Amino acid sequence: MITVKGPVDHVVVVGAGLAGLAATLHLLGAGRRVTVVERESGPGGRAGLLESGGFRIDTGPTVLTMPDLVEEAFAAVGDRLADRLELISLDPAYRARFADGSQLDVHTDGAAMEAAVEQFAGARQAVGYRRLRVWLERLYRVQMRRFIDANFDSPLQLAHPDLARLAALGGFGRLDARIGHFVSDERLRRVFSFQALYAGVPPARALAAYAVIAYMDTIAGVYFPKGGMHALPRAMADSAAEAGAAFRYGQTVTRLERSGDRITAVVTDQERIPCDAVVLTPDLPVTYRLLGRSPHRPLRLRHSPSAVILHAGTDRTWPDLAHHTISFGAAWKSTFRELTRTGELMSDPSLLITRPTATDPSLAPPGKHLHYVLAPCPNTEVGPGVREWRELGPRYRDELLAELERREMPGLGAAIEEEGLVTPVDWTAQGHAAGTPFSVAHTFPQTGPFRPRNLVRGTVNAVLAGCGTTPGVGVPTVLISGKLAAQRITGPRTDWRGTAA
Repeated sequence: MITVKGPVDHVVVVGAGLAGLAATLHLLGAGRRVTVVERESGPGGRAGLLESGGFRIDTGPTVLTMPDLVEEAFAAVGDRLADRLELISLDPAYRARFADGSQLDVHTDGAAMEAAVEQFAGARQAVGYRRLRVWLERLYRVQMRRFIDANFDSPLQLAHPDLARLAALGGFGRLDARIGHFVSDERLRRVFSFQALYAGVPPARALAAYAVIAYMDTIAGVYFPKGGMHALPRAMADSAAEAGAAFRYGQTVTRLERSGDRITAVVTDQERIPCDAVVLTPDLPVTYRLLGRSPHRPLRLRHSPSAVILHAGTDRTWPDLAHHTISFGAAWKSTFRELTRTGELMSDPSLLITRPTATDPSLAPPGKHLHYVLAPCPNTEVGPGVREWRELGPRYRDELLAELERREMPGLGAAIEEEGLVTPVDWTAQGHAAGTPFSVAHTFPQTGPFRPRNLVRGTVNAVLAGCGTTPGVGVPTVLISGKLAAQRITGPRTDWRGTAA
């Protein structure tokens, strides 16, 4: 593995999101001095917090899986997750509701899920689910250490027996077809393939290897931190500060000073911070602009679909909603075509509805409730641009409300007391390329060793972290990206379980 050469005693981490905080903890654990620069007034990045009218609203991810990765980051500085954060295991992990009126609770416990599938779709589908679960577990074991939790210096690193094992498992086939090999019920196929949207590729075209995301969601467990998702970066930042990290909040990085091929200082709008190495976690366009160079790629980067998010603080709730409810429209293939090819808004939307106060009522005033609705939409390269969204946003909000009232949430509009709408206009203003918070899509030419590297040619002591680089999009992979960035500076270390990290 290529590592940063020369002195690396003092590292400046740009960005206090999950990737930057993970990198910080791993660097501190390796004995480095770390300064974290963050433009906002506190930690979190995409996993931010909005307080309004007594409601505590998570502005970023709502799903937490693979808590071992959080444990690993805390353990780097001798800390424990249990001492910092209370994680609540969600059961069901999701509730899937379909246009035909049927619904399925998705359990991560194998026996409970098998029984639910049998009741939902019959004994044959339950047998298929059992086989699918075994396949997902095998897929995860083959992929994790070799293809996800790994720094790539060359595509030649793929030449490993695990590549043959992945191929033998059908990992290079198509996701939808592979899931269909185990369960034929169209509704079940959606439950185990909708995760491809995280990767920015329709299930019919996504590599079957991306079923590893379904493993994380449906087998490894889904959790919620007491106090909301923002409690996670807050706990990581507190741990890092106690371990010696210096935080510079409310400072925007304006440029990087360099001498030859080395960054010598990070300059903010308030001070100059000398450094031996730097970890950069902003979106790729911002990072490349700071570095003064972009890597040459034979093909232009493609970005994932974006999302419209409706935050609604209400005076009532709808008990049929679980903590996470996926409301599937009747359409499926046409939905992905609209999101990734034609650039149209979903004509028959599938929506993620999160009700965090179902698990933690303290996130709202007494007797009130909090709802988060995520509606995927095309990014601004494929669909409406920022200028169009300024006019389109309020109209689309009304359409979403009407659809939600027709389905799961009658009377929603009248129940709203506090509201926030986030569209590609807002994502663009935050610096996210193509108006999407989901960054670069996981097409084959943008996966593994072909994804934008966390090292940039021409600068020997700068390392990238975050969802745009290795290994990719999602809370687990972003945490891994921080660890991988730290390893570029410290070299591989023994992890908290006593194995090579």
